[in-house]
Formats: sequence, C-alpha cells, structure tokens
Amino acid sequence: MANETQTQNVSVNNFEQCLKCSICTVYCPVSAVSPEYPGPKQAGPDAERYRMKNKEFFDDALKMCLNCKRCEVACPNDVHIGDIIQAARIKYNTHRPKLRDMMLANTDFVGTMASPFAAIANPILKLKPMKAILHGVMAIDKHRTFPDYSSRKFESWFKKNAASEQDKFNKHVSYFHGCYVNYNYPQLGIDFVKVMNAVGYGVHLLEKEKCCGVALIANGMPKQAKRQGEVNMTSMRKAIANGHQVLTTSSTCTFTMRDEYDHLLGIDNHDVRDSISLATRFLFQLIEKGEIKLAFREDYHKRVAYHSACHMERMGWVPYSTQLLRMILGIDFVMLESQCCGISGTYGFKKENYERSQAIGKGLFDQIKEVNPDYVATDCETCKWQIEMSAGTPVMNPISIIAEALDIEATRKLNNLD
Repeated sequence: MANETQTQNVSVNNFEQCLKCSICTVYCPVSAVSPEYPGPKQAGPDAERYRMKNKEFFDDALKMCLNCKRCEVACPNDVHIGDIIQAARIKYNTHRPKLRDMMLANTDFVGTMASPFAAIANPILKLKPMKAILHGVMAIDKHRTFPDYSSRKFESWFKKNAASEQDKFNKHVSYFHGCYVNYNYPQLGIDFVKVMNAVGYGVHLLEKEKCCGVALIANGMPKQAKRQGEVNMTSMRKAIANGHQVLTTSSTCTFTMRDEYDHLLGIDNHDVRDSISLATRFLFQLIEKGEIKLAFREDYHKRVAYHSACHMERMGWVPYSTQLLRMILGIDFVMLESQCCGISGTYGFKKENYERSQAIGKGLFDQIKEVNPDYVATDCETCKWQIEMSAGTPVMNPISIIAEALDIEATRKLNNLD
C-alpha cells in the first residue's frame, strides 16, 4: 500500500553514499528561509568527514536543523542526512541544556505538575505579563501559544471508565498514548478506545510508559532519553509477548521509537520495531485484509484538509490515514500540498527560532486559509498546535474524525459483535 521506508537495514552514518546532488538542500525548509544555515548536505555528509578528524569542526548552526527528515525523503540514495546531523549534535555539542530546554523536554514532569492545576495554569500561561516573563527570562517566545493541560489525565479516565471492559474482547492491542494524550488532550485516547472497541479489539495500557524522548533528544539530553526509551521497550516486549500489537496515535512518537531509538540512542529495538504501529495504519491493514469493517453516519458532513506531518512522510505512512478518511462518504476531502509546519516540537517555542518557525510554515497556513476546511487532519500533535495558532483552523487527529463520524452500532453489527 504505502511506500514504507526500510531504514533499519542501512547504516546510520552512511555519508559516503552521498551523491553530492544537493536535492536535500532544495527540499530543506530551513534552507528556504535562512540563508545562514549551511544546508543538510553541507551540515550532514560533507561536514561529517571533517568532524570525524577533528571535533572542532562542529558548528552550532546545526541546531537550526528541524529534524523534519524531509532531506532524507528527498535523498535518491537513502543517506540518513538528518540522523547524521542529529548524531553530531549528540556527540559534539558541548553546551549544557538551559533551564528552558529542560522544562520543555521533560514533558512527564511538567504534565504531572500542571494537570492538577490546569484550571489555573491554562489561563495564566495566556496572560501577556506571563508571556513577557517567559520571553525575557526563559527565552520562550512571547508569541507562542501553549497547549492547554487537562485536569483529568487519560490514564485516570481509562482506569475509571474503560479498563474493566477490555478483557471481554477476543482480540487485544496495547496503546502507547504519549504525553500529549495523557496530559493535554485525553479525548484522542478516548476516541482511540471507542474505535478499537467498535471493531472488536480490547485496549490495554502498557505496564509502564515514559515520554518517547523526542524532545529530550532535540534538547541535548540523550542519556535521559535512552533511560526512558529502555523503559518503553521493556514494557512493549511484555505486551508483544502477550500477543499484542503496540499502537500509537502520534506519528512522531512512533517514528522516534521505531527509528531514532536505534539510530541515535543505541537502543536495540530490532525485536520490537515491527510490532509498533500507528493506529490508522493498523486499521487500514485490517480493512484491506477483510478482517474488519467500518460504518459511518449518514448525517456526517465535513470539509477536511489533510496535512502530511514530516515524520509521517519519512515513514511512508501518509496513505494509511488519508485512505481511511476518504472512506467517510460525508467528508469533502482536500489533500494539502506537502509542507513542513515549522514547529518541530519544542523548536518553535524558542525565542531564537520563532520567526524562522513561522516563516517555514507560512505557505501551509496560507493554503489552509484558502481551502477553509472545517478541520485540518494530521497525525502529529505539535503540528496541531502550530496550525491552530497560526491558521486559526481546528485540527483533529484522523482517529478522532473517524470516531466522530463512526456509526458505532452499525460497525459492531458489521463485525459480528452483537
């Protein structure tokens, strides 16, 4: 179905395969708006030859890289350009993370602290004086809007409302919900459980889950990222041993655990990698094999524009989400041109990156405003934050749109669950 990448079979530090064609630079969203950035070819394969001889050749300009992987998607010879750049940042960067970076990267800690006080924290973070303090003291740009925290964590909802019902199903999956679902938007996790139960699958949480670590990698804390990754791998191995696929609803969490654990953190995940999948991919493959069916409400009518998140494109999984959405007859579907939104997780929150982040995403924001959809659909939560702030359009994960459009009773009957 999709042109899925097979990056696990190629050496990460494969810079000698570079053809010098510079097509990666043409597709680099940073190079397009920041001439001072050397570009992926020069920052990656070219400079790696020098860095291997002398670490003094490390250039702080590499921090401008978004790690969007669009250079790797464009590369005709499967050079891991983005990984080469990120590995150099991990190996050669001598600057310790700032307090700002530690706060932005430690999503479990901050989420645990903020959730009980969400009713107070959310409005305070929107106040101009607070934004000015964060801008001046923490170097978090005053124009950036923070995502709201939920007063009820997804894990709490699941234990109270869903956990006892899951064993009645004959088939089961484990769910890596991630920080966003747990602390910011539990509704996506609720929607996931709704959809999976409707097609006959019980949902179980992992024995222990930590943030996937993508923000820790980006902010110079690879050792902590590795510790957290090892916890996730141990829990996933237990779930897989019980016959479960591990499903996610975040493209970036999925990509990080499947590829960057091995490539950047040295975590051996060869026995786990192929059992980690995005929920839309899992559902589409079941439909394609004739194992499940979906029925949708006849009164559901929405104009939906799909944004291809960068890491979705790197995995080659965009068609799974888009084809599922096209199955909803009441959707007027629009495929947006492939463009990076510019936020790249914590990157777009930082004062030194904000203007660049917005310049990168401007073409996408303008396109969305022109299309004027009811929703933008995307599989990345930080893309959601960027688009809602900068284009003013509500953004939903494809799973939430499917859950909203789904005819539960009809779907259950189609899958012989009644």
